[in-house]
This record gives sequence, C-alpha cells and structure tokens, in this order.
Amino acid sequence: MKESCILEREDYPLKTMKDGTVVTVRELQLEILEIMDEVHRVCEKNNIPYALIAGSALGICNYKGFIPWDDDMDIAVPREHWLEFIDALNRDLDKEKYYFQCYENDKKFNVIMGPTMKIRKKGTYIEEVNYLLRNKCESGDGIFVDAIIYDNMSESKFKDEWARTVIKIIMPFYVLLDNIGINPMPLKKFIRWYAKRYSDRNKGSNLVSQLISVPWEKFLKEPVFPRADVYPFKLYDFEGRRFYSYNNIENVMRKWYGPNCLKKWVNDYYEETLPVEKRKPKHVKDINLKSETKD
Repeated sequence: MKESCILEREDYPLKTMKDGTVVTVRELQLEILEIMDEVHRVCEKNNIPYALIAGSALGICNYKGFIPWDDDMDIAVPREHWLEFIDALNRDLDKEKYYFQCYENDKKFNVIMGPTMKIRKKGTYIEEVNYLLRNKCESGDGIFVDAIIYDNMSESKFKDEWARTVIKIIMPFYVLLDNIGINPMPLKKFIRWYAKRYSDRNKGSNLVSQLISVPWEKFLKEPVFPRADVYPFKLYDFEGRRFYSYNNIENVMRKWYGPNCLKKWVNDYYEETLPVEKRKPKHVKDINLKSETKD
C-alpha cells in the first residue's frame, strides 16, 4: 500500500496538439489560477465572501495548492451574497480578459447538474466531460472557475431528501428538452425558485451545503456540513497566494472525502493516501489554451 501511495511527480497530459506540443494539467492549473486571482481581487474589493471547495479545498490541506492531477477549481458563495457577487463581477471584472456565465445574465445557462456560474478566460477553449448537458451559452467555452451557491439545509434528513427528490424527478425532462434543442425555461424558473425557497425556509438551520438543484449529490455522498465548520471563511495558503476556504477545513474534507483523505506524516515525510492509479484528471474532454477553438 505504501508504494502505491508515494507521490509521483508527473505532467498529467491532457491533449497533444497538431504541432506536437502537449497540454498538461499543470499548464491548465496556472491558467485557472489567473482567473482565481481576478475573482479574489473582485471579491476583496466588494467584501464578497467566497470559499474554495471540493478538490480545491482538499488541495489546500494536502499541497497548499492544486492537487497535482486536479483539472478544475470550484468556489462557493453564500446565497445571501450571490446577487452582490454578480453585481461586483458586472462592475469590476476585467472584461478584456474574462467573462462569466450564469442564469442571471444568460437564460441559456443550465441551472442544474453543477455550478451556478462559470467565470471564464477569453482566448481559450475547453470541452468538459459531460454526457448530459452541454454549454449552450454563445459567449464562449473558455477555461473556467466554477462558482456555486451555498444554501441552508434542513436538519431533517427526510425533508432534505424529499426536497432533492423533486429535483431528481424533474431532471430527466430537463435533460431531454435541453438535448433536443428546447430551452426548458419553465423548469429553470421553477428550479431556481424552489432552491431559494428551500434555503429561505431553513435559515435557522445549523447545516450548510450546495443548493439542492445539484441533484446527484445524495446518490454518491452527503456533502452537508455543520455551519460552524463552514463559516466564517478563512484565508489559507494556495500556490503562493492566500485564498479563502472553510472555517474548519479538515473537518469538512473528512466528511466529504472520507477519514483518510488527508496526507499522513510517515517518519519524515507526508504520504499521499490516494493510490497512484486513481490520480487522473477527470473533467477535460478537449482543450486549447491559446485559442477559442479546438485546434
């Protein structure tokens, strides 16, 4: 087991271009980092709280930066600051380099199956591994940072699962309409209203999580966390910068990824607990860091 978990420094290739050059995960990470620097700048200027979440937060714990094979970055913004976040991006985002997509500024944006917003870099292209819903926004397919709303969750597991079940019932119809070229606007409006109502009804709850319109979460895991572990967000080292993440980041990571997700100190070095064969980039289907087209 020890041999399979020693960290191997690899390039983790993503694509070989026509000229023979290879795009690696690290190159993608450095481009994503530029987007995140801009998001952090805008949020600091406008007092918008945000937090690195998911694998980006795990990277803080284990590497003080990206997990070497991680090919995306995710942040969370509390719902009560979401519209302020959009206003701040509209006002202060460097629009010569970046743009963002969300339902509030593009009704073609998908409101189910993942992020509530994508903040993208101009002059780049990425196609995600996504078998159900494609990006329908005409503004572009640049590399991105995902942003998602964090909501209040019910402390009743029954009520929480019932609320998510409503979204799961809607999901097949939403996906069908989207894939045959029909923008499912009535469903989008309902899902947005339904998720906000759910959060508003649980304002006094001690639990926090991604909004319930991310329908698959309860199929795989239960990323619902104690409020005291999530808020207030704190600054952590990340790739030579300081970005925000959870208040008690290790507690959240163990709940999300399991008790053995954090690197272990063995004699005089840290040992990565994820076996080598599982260290693979998983989000990128196609990419071009130098153009807005595939090649």
